[in-house]
Amino acid sequence: MTRSSTIDFGRRKQSELFGSGPLRPANIIRNKFPTYKNGSNGIVIKLVDAPEMPSLKEAVAKETTDLLDRCQRLSVRELTMKFEKGFNTATLLSNEAKWRHAALLERDILLKNLKSVLESLRGRVGGKNKDEIEESLSMVDILAVELSKREDELLQQKTEITKIAATLKLASKDAKRIVDEERANARLEIESAKAAVHKIQLALKEQENFYQRTGKQDVDELKEEVQEARRVKMLHCPSKAMDIENEIQVLRDQLSEKSSTSLHLLKELELHRSYEENAMPLCELKGLETLGSMLRIVVQDCAHVDFSNCSIQWFRIQPEGSNQEIISGATKPVYAPEPHDVGRYIQAEIKFGGQISIAKTAGPIDPAPGLVDYVEALVRNPETDYNVVILQVNGIAQAADSLHVLCIGRLRMRLAKEKAVVAKEFYSSSMQLCGVRGGGDAAPQAIFWQPRKDLSFVLAFETTRERNSALMLARRFAIDCNIILTGPGDKTPAHSET
Repeated sequence: MTRSSTIDFGRRKQSELFGSGPLRPANIIRNKFPTYKNGSNGIVIKLVDAPEMPSLKEAVAKETTDLLDRCQRLSVRELTMKFEKGFNTATLLSNEAKWRHAALLERDILLKNLKSVLESLRGRVGGKNKDEIEESLSMVDILAVELSKREDELLQQKTEITKIAATLKLASKDAKRIVDEERANARLEIESAKAAVHKIQLALKEQENFYQRTGKQDVDELKEEVQEARRVKMLHCPSKAMDIENEIQVLRDQLSEKSSTSLHLLKELELHRSYEENAMPLCELKGLETLGSMLRIVVQDCAHVDFSNCSIQWFRIQPEGSNQEIISGATKPVYAPEPHDVGRYIQAEIKFGGQISIAKTAGPIDPAPGLVDYVEALVRNPETDYNVVILQVNGIAQAADSLHVLCIGRLRMRLAKEKAVVAKEFYSSSMQLCGVRGGGDAAPQAIFWQPRKDLSFVLAFETTRERNSALMLARRFAIDCNIILTGPGDKTPAHSET
């Protein structure tokens, strides 16, 4: 009887303990606490495992990370709202931590009361019930240790939450300050834009007023000009203007024809005068008077003259004055002008039986079309290669069956056949270069080149254009080296080639 009454007393104490007012808050977080049940053998305490939930520290850290990740994509205003939201969340978490701390304090009171009840029961019962009470006391001690650990964790979380809340509060203040600054800057920009728009509107209005004042005057002037143009048009009919243009074109054609006829007559008069003075057959020069052609001495009136018994010498004559420059080596009935002859007259003197006959070009030698631009394009290259054939070496004729390459560079000239170098010399005062002056059908395409005093070549090019461009290019590069390339016996030219 005593044992059963003791057990009933323990049960009543336990029911009173769990039903009393101060112990009710523990039911709020019942999932974190063990559940007590009454068994047939006495008091049975069973610890129920609670579902795993993320800790408060992890939740706060995750929220902070999300805010930091998104702040790069948010505007200043949205960033402020996010910081305020984070601050409110941190405040709520801090309050929740306070509530949990209060709940832990109430749990401590509950455990102390439970432990005191169990200790009082342990002294009143014995046997198997006493062992169960001992086991319950040990479990209460274990719960007390766990609650102390959890209390320490809550205190640490509370400290961290306080720090995070302070950081978020400071960030929120900074965001608000940035928003205020941006708003002030935006207002200043809006005010300046309004002032600029107002200024432009005033300028446009002033310009419109000016146009309104001057527009009427301009319209009147335009009307007067249109009327004057109509009057002029009535005076000059289209048919009359067309007739005048046709007459002008006819006069131009007649003037050109008369000019060519006059030039031909002057040339014949000069030849007749020379014939009367020298009593020799009249000679003249046939061929185009341009670079790239060949001039030939011919006799008029079908007279027969054996040029092998004549002494022939070609000269260059400046267009202004009568200074003659002898062309050394030009003693044949034919002569191919070279770039030095451009802009000068060419004259040939024929001596026969003590008499002299003179043949002269009607005008200065004209440059070849497009040659100057072609040479200017070649000057940009460091060197240019030409395919040539060697006709003579030191005055000795060679078989014209081997193709060589003449390379004209900025500092030197080189003649080679494949990999074998025939001649290679830098520009120097001993080097000579000119067109071939010994006559022959290949004269317009050939040059005379003397690299050094003991070696000379006569080279034939593929076209007259390449021959003349090679002469001009080599002389251009030599001038850059302070060297002037001329032919044998030539004087230094008074002007550069064009």
